[in-house]
Amino acid sequence: MNEMSQTALHPAAKKIWLASYPPTVPAELPPLAHRSIGQLFDESCARFADRTAYSSMDKALTFRELEQESRKVGAWLQARGLAKGDRVAVMMPNILQNPVVVFGILRAGFVVVNVNPLYTPRELEHQLNDAGAKAIFVLENFAHTVQQVLSKTSVKHVVVTKMGDMLGLKGHIVNFVVRKVKKLVPAWSIPTAISFKTVLGDGAKATLTPADANLDDLAFLQYTGGTTGVSKGAMLTHRNLLSNKDQMAYWLETAFVRSDRPAVMTFLCALPLYHIFALTVNSLMGVAIGAHNVLIANPRDLPSLVKDIQKHKIHIFPGLNTLFNALLNNAEFQKLDHSSLLMVFGGGMAVQRPVAERWHKMTGCPITEGYGLSETSPVATVNRIDIPEFTGTIGLPVSSTEVSIRDEDGNPLVFGEVGEICIRGPQVMAGYWNRPDETEKVMTPDGFFRTGDMGYMDERGYTKIVDRKKDMILVSGFNVYPNEVEEVAASHPGVLECAAVGVPDENSGEAVKLFVVKRDPSLTEADLKAHCASGLTNYKRPKFIEFRTELPKTPVGKILRRELRPK
Repeated sequence: MNEMSQTALHPAAKKIWLASYPPTVPAELPPLAHRSIGQLFDESCARFADRTAYSSMDKALTFRELEQESRKVGAWLQARGLAKGDRVAVMMPNILQNPVVVFGILRAGFVVVNVNPLYTPRELEHQLNDAGAKAIFVLENFAHTVQQVLSKTSVKHVVVTKMGDMLGLKGHIVNFVVRKVKKLVPAWSIPTAISFKTVLGDGAKATLTPADANLDDLAFLQYTGGTTGVSKGAMLTHRNLLSNKDQMAYWLETAFVRSDRPAVMTFLCALPLYHIFALTVNSLMGVAIGAHNVLIANPRDLPSLVKDIQKHKIHIFPGLNTLFNALLNNAEFQKLDHSSLLMVFGGGMAVQRPVAERWHKMTGCPITEGYGLSETSPVATVNRIDIPEFTGTIGLPVSSTEVSIRDEDGNPLVFGEVGEICIRGPQVMAGYWNRPDETEKVMTPDGFFRTGDMGYMDERGYTKIVDRKKDMILVSGFNVYPNEVEEVAASHPGVLECAAVGVPDENSGEAVKLFVVKRDPSLTEADLKAHCASGLTNYKRPKFIEFRTELPKTPVGKILRRELRPK
């Protein structure tokens, strides 16, 4: 094949996906309307002041209140002497304090470091030290974890909030139940800790100086394992997130081809706000369009979740395959009226065709599958919302975004050829925090991000994932890196060597399986699982352990994980 015809077949060379675009979605994004998330936030809060921005446990927070409370948080942080660009960690689930704190941090010119509240002390210590966090806001349920690592970090300010702090009078009852009845708050002691209510009180007396942030300033350090399993902060700028918000907004508009636009849209926020998916698709998009986000603190509590879905006419529902599947098998959910649903967006992990087909049949609203990563803010591709067919692909590149399928040497491949999925666009991160070596590994010379996922593009521009290049395990939409699991397991004195792989799991998509060669013959599965629980948050822990006399290795002695995966 001559060079000209070879190039003509490269899907990325001609952006052939544009021919498959919905008519209202532009090929390229127009210039961004805001120079920072803070500016967008201020405008939305003024424009939609009397609307509900977030609700939790039946308590509503209007945009006006969101502006006022976040202003207090930002002013309090500035009064502590933090400088522009300093990192502030947020360690809490989906409660009203979360968006108040996050937007307060951004408005004050600081960088948000999202932390999974379920992290073990080992995981938390690494992230706080890597980010160089100066302050942390934490729900009291997880303060005992902060206590264990605080002296080994650069954190100077610890703010502790109670579950009911923003729930009004009902908050006292909630706090009593959480602490005394359900006993969900382990004992903790941080003498220097400040209560969230004190922060709001003191912040009300201080003045917020609006941050002089611009598009290329950092907004978030979003931690991800990347290819090595060492947790790294993806540097997401205001430009990255505002671009992705606009990219999604154009796609969302196409939902109104099938239905009328509601006066106010209601989003279900069942995904954790510390996860990039909910951060952009729920919180940032919701604020931009004046939507109401219904915050779900614990989506595993299906009875409560179903009641919230019943109570609110949900229009937009971003979720994971595992959550959709659980709801489909819930008798109360099956009885609900789903006529309000406009868009159900599946991401984080592959949506299974049987789940998508059952969902469409039961609710009348198809699941639209998309694809992205922390490093892409997150959405890179998405299927058409105005066409209800389930494609089994990750869809088309969003506006101003290119997908290139490349071989090991970085050369673009032709239609149908499997290679690494590479992404270029305004939503691609600025790099990994303090890790230029790792950044270099994942960025091509021409600016594409190597995802580590393997796939191909068809003649219409739709991309299909077929495998993962890296050994990452995907548990309910969360990345689990074998190196990290193995490091914790291998620290047990009874383990000689070990290897972690992903195995199919009907509930979580994949689960962690650990293969172990014993050093101590008396080592049991229960011993090792208990050891792993002390160093790994729940979804990273091995669900299965298999003891072997030896593990498969290369001639130079490297363990071959691929030989241990299910065939």
